Amino acid sequence: MMSKTTFGAALAFLAAAAGVLAAAAIYLYRREKELDEYEELLFSDDIDEYDDEDETVYEELDGDDAPAEEDDAGEETPEE
Repeated sequence: MMSKTTFGAALAFLAAAAGVLAAAAIYLYRREKELDEYEELLFSDDIDEYDDEDETVYEELDGDDAPAEEDDAGEETPEE
């Protein structure tokens, strides 16, 4: 017959193994769900959101409109 300490050790080992398997199953389930979401975004046909013809206009700043330069101490230096 098995002694009480051997039975306790075997029971603790089985509980630890079950915990490891449960943690691995939960991790794989979440990872698969994450990959499915990524795949859905990657292969989606909804391209209207990402319009390549962006009509942003960039204007050059003149001398007075340009931000003042800062030196290493964080103090503004006068412009010439």
